[in-house]
Amino acid sequence: MIRLPRWASRHLAALRALAVLTVVTGVLYPLAVLAAAQLPGLDDQAEGSLIYDSDGDVVGSSLIGQSFTDGDGEALLEYFQPRPSAAGDGYDPLASGASNLGPESVVDALPDPALGWDGDENAAKSLLTQVCERSFAIGEREGVDGSRPYCTPSGGTAVGAVLGVYRSEGTSGEVVRAVSLNEECGTVEAPFIAAYGGARVECAAYGEDHSAAVVTPIRGEAPAEPAVPADAVTASGSGLDPHISPAYAELQAARVAAERGADERAVLQLVEEHTTGRFLGFMGEPAVNVVELNVDLDRAFPLT
Repeated sequence: MIRLPRWASRHLAALRALAVLTVVTGVLYPLAVLAAAQLPGLDDQAEGSLIYDSDGDVVGSSLIGQSFTDGDGEALLEYFQPRPSAAGDGYDPLASGASNLGPESVVDALPDPALGWDGDENAAKSLLTQVCERSFAIGEREGVDGSRPYCTPSGGTAVGAVLGVYRSEGTSGEVVRAVSLNEECGTVEAPFIAAYGGARVECAAYGEDHSAAVVTPIRGEAPAEPAVPADAVTASGSGLDPHISPAYAELQAARVAAERGADERAVLQLVEEHTTGRFLGFMGEPAVNVVELNVDLDRAFPLT
C-alpha cells in the first residue's frame, strides 16, 4: 500500500472538503431556496413583488416607489403623489439613501445672486427650507393652508423663518443686530418680521459671515397641526418607500377625483382598500401604497 506524504494527504483532504461544500452551498442550498420561493404566498415576493397593469405589462414593484410627474418634473394632477425622495433623481434603486439632513439644518447656504440656486453648486437649502417649500407647494396644489411652524412665505414660495441674532455679550445680553438668514437681499422686499428684540431685522447679504450670530428660529402663527402631513414634505430613510399616510392620500382625493371626473367618495373608497394597518396590530403606522393605488386608479377610473 502506497502511503502518501503528509503534505499530499492534507491537500487531498482540503480538496474533498472544497468539493463537498461546493455541492452543498453552491448547488443544493440555492436549489432548496428556489424551491421554497415557489410555494404559494412566497412566489410573488421571490419574483420582485411585481405590479401589472390591465394589459398584463409590468409597471413597477410594490416595494419601490415611483414619481408621477411630467417631462418637466411637475406633478401629474390625475395621480396620487408620493412623498419626496432623496434617492438620486427620485426613487432610484441604485442610489438608495436619505439627504442626511437633521433637525438642526435650518440655515440655507445662499446662492451667488449672479448664478442663482440652479447655477451655484455651493448653494444648498436647509432641511427646514425644503420642508417649507414643499408644504407651501402642496397647499397650493390641494387647496389647503400650506403654512407650518418656523416657515414664512418668501418670493412666491416659502423658507425657514430663522434669524441670526447678535447680542451685546455674544450669546447673551441685548440684541444689537438681527438678520433673516434665509432671505437674501434682492429676492424679498422686506424680511418676514420688521424687528426683533428692539433691533431692525435685515435681509441676508450673499457672502456675509453670520457664524457669530445666535441662530434663532421663529415659530410664527401657523397652526400646531399643519394641514399638510409630515410624510408629504419629508423623504424616507431609503428614498424608495412607496407608502404615504392615509391622511396624505385623503388630502389628495378631491383633486384626483376632479381630474378624472370621478366621484370623490369612490376614490376615497379605493384609498381605504389600499390602506394597510399596523403590523401585528401595534407596530408601525397605517399606510397606503401609492404605486398600487395609482395602478388600480387607472383600472377603476381610466383617463379619457
